[in-house]
Amino acid sequence: MSMTSTTLEPYSDSDTEETIHYRAIHSGAIFALALGVFSVVMLLLAPGSPNAWLPVAVIPIVGMCVSFWSLRKIRREHDQYTGLPLAVAGLALSFVFLVTGVGYGCYVYITEVPDGYQRISFETLRPTDQQQRANVLVPPEVQALAGKRIFIKGYIRPGSAPVRTGIDRFLLVRDNNQCCFGDLSKVKYFDQMAVQITNSQRIDDTLQILRMGGILEIIPENLARGPGYPVFALRADYAAQ
Repeated sequence: MSMTSTTLEPYSDSDTEETIHYRAIHSGAIFALALGVFSVVMLLLAPGSPNAWLPVAVIPIVGMCVSFWSLRKIRREHDQYTGLPLAVAGLALSFVFLVTGVGYGCYVYITEVPDGYQRISFETLRPTDQQQRANVLVPPEVQALAGKRIFIKGYIRPGSAPVRTGIDRFLLVRDNNQCCFGDLSKVKYFDQMAVQITNSQRIDDTLQILRMGGILEIIPENLARGPGYPVFALRADYAAQ
């Protein structure tokens, strides 16, 4: 009875290189997906003013640019990189949030002012540098609005209302996406407005943006009395949160 011997060939590193080829996930695809997800802030800021959500539109725009760059890189060097689904998902999210955010923001801006009210902002109340040098602290165009119905958006200054619910008077501060909730002495007179709701409407203390409408009053003598005495006041007959 004969036995046949079998010779085992050595396992070389070249075999591993031929059978296993790793491709790295392109870092741009991961970054594009992250930007796409973060672009949801467009929808969160859309109910606010365009000054808040327009600058944020750069996030989905950059996200789409990074997505296109990653897709091109992955397709051109497909033997080295993977991550095509991530780049595509990032592109889709950035595009959807950009379009829906801008569309929703424009819709809110166009439809939010009730009939009979004129839109202004806290920036409207601010005198130009030239006017301040000439000691014109209330712009003439604002003085012309005294006694007229205006519409303005802003936030309740924390602690300015005597109660937390059923509020009918409070201090409204500007909505330019900057924090005005610090030391009251550092809040400029044109960045605040005393609000007194004159009808049966009431609001609750919230950090959300408020839409207020009513008769604008100007109290110029308060300019010399300090930040605790608002120069602008609103006898409000419209309030929306």
